[in-house]
Amino acid sequence: MLYTQTVEKLKSLRLEGMVQALEEQRRQREILPLDFEERLALLVERQWLWKENRGLAIRLHNAQFKISASLEDLDYRSSRGLKRAQIEQLRASQWIKEHRNCLITGPTGSGKTYLACAVGSQACREGYRTLYFYAPKFFRTLEMARADGSLLALLKKLARAPLILIDDLGIASVPGKLYREFLEMLDDRQGQGATLITSQFPVNQWHEIIADPTVADAILDRLVHNAYRLELKGESMRKSKTAPAENQNSSS
Repeated sequence: MLYTQTVEKLKSLRLEGMVQALEEQRRQREILPLDFEERLALLVERQWLWKENRGLAIRLHNAQFKISASLEDLDYRSSRGLKRAQIEQLRASQWIKEHRNCLITGPTGSGKTYLACAVGSQACREGYRTLYFYAPKFFRTLEMARADGSLLALLKKLARAPLILIDDLGIASVPGKLYREFLEMLDDRQGQGATLITSQFPVNQWHEIIADPTVADAILDRLVHNAYRLELKGESMRKSKTAPAENQNSSS
């Protein structure tokens, strides 16, 4: 009876990890020789791990990454221009703590989205709340928020996120007024959060994408200063992955 009451109280306190560990301890004879403090330490450790894993699952779910990616699976072929030293700097996530930015450019299919999602996933593992946006959808979200009067609330939400990923900037035409809203978001995030942007256009061409010279200057001033810049090269990774299969089919 006492055990049942204890479990119910633990559940009411949302200590699910401790409940699981307690039930396992009751089934393990090898746990009996341990003293009270040792068994308690095991219960606390399980609760801590449960909370950490649950927090990570929530952060990954809320981030809404386009693809599941990992820094451990990156392709470092020299032809891609990707350097391990750069990735190790991003892996540590110190740049997020310092509210710096990261700009990833390269041709279509060079792996920009995978790299961005891998960096974002690592940030989630380090405990940073992250939001991923495909650039056209991001600007549509700004436009809809402006239309329904929720823009201020959206900008506040974006300002609070430790890391925001905007994937494929420049892939679609965007009205100038939305770039002004984008500038406002970046201004709100100055010294508050980190921003990662990917684009198939080199950074020196972003003025042409944004069109309005004044807004473009302000946006680049906020993004480029102290930013990590990764320039991917080479042919499409998609082509390289399909080539072996095509060769095999042609030879059969």
